Amino acid sequence: MNPIHPKKLLLTKWTAVVPRNREKHFVVSKVAPPDEPGGAIPWVELEAVHSGRTQRMEWRELRDSAVWKQGWV
Repeated sequence: MNPIHPKKLLLTKWTAVVPRNREKHFVVSKVAPPDEPGGAIPWVELEAVHSGRTQRMEWRELRDSAVWKQGWV
């Protein structure tokens, strides 16, 4: 598995497969910098487009295709 560069993850768009609270579309609004150069990204912050609510999660959770789809579907 190749590491994802924080600059490429920032501002990417995601769709929740099962929307909650009418929140379906999200944008990665913040990426936590790695603790050490070349290290893993600890978390990302997703912002719901509809409500503006934010949530923090590990970026690896976005790779679960049963929960998230890349882009706005």
